This record gives sequence, C-alpha cells and structure tokens, in this order.
Amino acid sequence: MSATGDGSGGQAQVDAAPRRRIPLLALLPLVVFALLSALFLVQLLSGKDASQVPSALIDKPAPEFDLPPVPDLTDGGQPVPGVARADLLGTVSVVNVFASWCVPCRQEHPLLEDLARSGKAQMIGINYKDKPENARRFLGTLGNPYARVGADDNGRAAIDWGVYGVPETFIVDATGTIRYKFIGPLSPQSYREVFLPQLEQVLASPGG
Repeated sequence: MSATGDGSGGQAQVDAAPRRRIPLLALLPLVVFALLSALFLVQLLSGKDASQVPSALIDKPAPEFDLPPVPDLTDGGQPVPGVARADLLGTVSVVNVFASWCVPCRQEHPLLEDLARSGKAQMIGINYKDKPENARRFLGTLGNPYARVGADDNGRAAIDWGVYGVPETFIVDATGTIRYKFIGPLSPQSYREVFLPQLEQVLASPGG
C-alpha cells in the first residue's frame, strides 16, 4: 500500500511540475527571418529585375552637389573637369556612378563608350570612393566616355543620389530633373531594349 501510495504521489508531483515555456521575445528573430525569407522568395519567383527597383528621386530635382575633378585626369591632353548640379542644366545628361574596383563597371563600359559616341546626351561620371591613380588607369585603359568626372571620395554625393551600389546610371533632363534610374551594370540587351528607349523618351519630352 505504502509503496503504491508513494509511487502515485511521486507521479503526481512530476505531473504538477511546471513546464518551461519559450519566451515570445526569443522567437521574434526567427519570425522576422522567416518573413524576410518569404519576401525574398516571392520577389525571386516573380521574376522582377533589380534594375527596376523604384527610386524616390524619380521626377524630382537632382540633389545639390559639387565634386572636384579626379586629380590629374586628362582626355586628349586636356584636364577633365569636375561636376556640379549646375552642369546638368540646359541639356539631357547621363550620370554614371562607377569605380575602378567595380568589376561590373568594366563590363558595361563599352556601352557607355557607344553612348558617348552617339552624342545623344552629356556624359557625366561620378567616381565613387576610388583612388585617383586607379581611376586614371581605369579610364586610360578602357577609354573615357565622360565629359565631366567628379571625385566622390567619401561617397556623400552617391548617398544624396540614392545610390544602392556601383554601377548605377541616371537620366537627367535639361531642367536638372531625374527621369530614370538603372541599377546595376548595363548589358547589351538592357542597353538596347530598356535604357535607350528611356533616353529617347526623355529627349523627346518638353524637359529634354
């Protein structure tokens, strides 16, 4: 009897022991991670191009900026000037953010050269967080499509332009308003089928 009583009492004590619960705050990071993963998966399956990410600056004035030239950068024996917002007024401009250490910048560079030869727009370069000697070597080797190149040593101008990462390319109309933004390197297909039609549209608009 006593053995049975002791056994059942012990079982009752075990049953009565409080169960440990996982705090809700401990689960929060896991829940956030799961939601973000689901969001990225939906975007991946939707087939959306990263270059089509909207920019808050579209149809708004280009930010105020004034960048010095890349030291000792020349083209045809003449110094290549820096660039400020005032230089964007009066003509349609293509503003390309690039760096010598950026591999995709090298991949798209022949297309920028082609665009410069076409004379459709003023070509502007923003050299992002680069060393002057490396920027000079980059443009000296691949060619310089830019009429002006500003040295954005600390990346401040790129932040004001809302740049996610290099390369990025903007189309700015003659009033200094940003009309289009392409994120990532231009490919022959995106250059032909996306970027050039956007440029032609801006050139044909009243602001062009």
